[in-house]
Amino acid sequence: MLTKARCKGLPQCSAEYIRYHGWRFDEQLRVLGSKLLCFRRCESTRPNPSSAASPMPSVRRKRQDTLRQIENAPKVIVGMSGGVDSSVAAYLLQQQGFVVEGLFMKNWDEDDGTEYCTAIADLEDAQQVSDQLGITLHTANFAAEYWDNVFSHFLKEYQNWRTPNPDILCNREIKFEQFVRYAETLGADYIATGHYVRRSPIPESNVYPSQDLEEPIQFLKGLDANKDQTYFLQAVPKHKLARCLFPLGDWQKPDIRRLAASLGLTNHRKKDSTGICFIGERRFADFLGQYIHDQPGPMTDRQGRVLGQHRGLHQYTIGQRQGINLGGLAGRPESPWYVMDKIPASNTLLVTQDAADLTGNWLRAREANWLQPVVLPLRCSAKIRYRQQDQACAVSQAADGSLLVRFDHPQRAITTGQYIAFYQDDELLGGANIQSTSSVF
Repeated sequence: MLTKARCKGLPQCSAEYIRYHGWRFDEQLRVLGSKLLCFRRCESTRPNPSSAASPMPSVRRKRQDTLRQIENAPKVIVGMSGGVDSSVAAYLLQQQGFVVEGLFMKNWDEDDGTEYCTAIADLEDAQQVSDQLGITLHTANFAAEYWDNVFSHFLKEYQNWRTPNPDILCNREIKFEQFVRYAETLGADYIATGHYVRRSPIPESNVYPSQDLEEPIQFLKGLDANKDQTYFLQAVPKHKLARCLFPLGDWQKPDIRRLAASLGLTNHRKKDSTGICFIGERRFADFLGQYIHDQPGPMTDRQGRVLGQHRGLHQYTIGQRQGINLGGLAGRPESPWYVMDKIPASNTLLVTQDAADLTGNWLRAREANWLQPVVLPLRCSAKIRYRQQDQACAVSQAADGSLLVRFDHPQRAITTGQYIAFYQDDELLGGANIQSTSSVF
């Protein structure tokens, strides 16, 4: 178990304080016997639009070098993606007195040198920001681990006609597994990411967070409702999340960009990354076709009437509207068609023009990961996709150990292979993998 020491009884400046008042640190060191103590003084000033919100790089480096000389100064490794969020996260942790270093993780090798791969440009951005902040940037290649633990599962799920969520697996298997292990080799007390998530309480003990936590830890939605990313952390074990700091949880994304601009960070206007990292901007169907062969079959309505041919069940997901190509059928209204269900036994794609056919109140889930002790049955809220509004539901445990979830109101396009996240108000309770869209198997 790693240990750390923190300055006791010192002011912890909130993100709100920093945002609206501006601030700077005046670090003083005093040696008392064999003990090395750190004294901080926070000084509030009105922000000056004409001046940068941070010291000059030489000053930052000097301060960082001073902190490194403190034997027990807590060290945090920040996952640096080259984006604005992780960059500002590193800066904020610097300002809180941590010894900060960065780690750029490369998770995909197949597209090196192609128009879809941004890894080289992202690394350049991460290095430039690290230089501006005066911190060390490490690099690690987790492509093999990503292939074995994320991408292989991704392909297997599609081969089984399900729709996986690799982003959730990436967080569990890479960002909060391989990243944590690598950070430990660098002597880290903590890791940190640019996720918009709040944790309470901030660790204050002298013992590195472990699975045997005496103090309860809660993981709360980010204050920016448009950026809250707790949904993607639902599958990560609690003792892994306990090792992570989330500096952006109290911030709004526009404020993050404004702060980055005031600091002169070169990536303050960089577009947020979207989608799956290894797919990029290419057509998903073309990418998937490189790994899974299409098996065309009939496309039918609820009455079993054949309306056309599908390309392969793995190319479709429940609720899908685009790419069905059934327009202009004789005797059919011009309203859109939706994917209603997949029938693997007959390789049939079931489609409908009635959106009500896509809704249901029930689902079953397995592989539950609870971040807080819960007693079932449970009344709570849940979401079955990112950025969905919380939905009231009742959760119980079936005889086979699976979770049975009944929503108060019908849900659209519940999809097997996806994940359901459970909440109590703003607190993330945990999550599970959706196995069935029915109350019975």
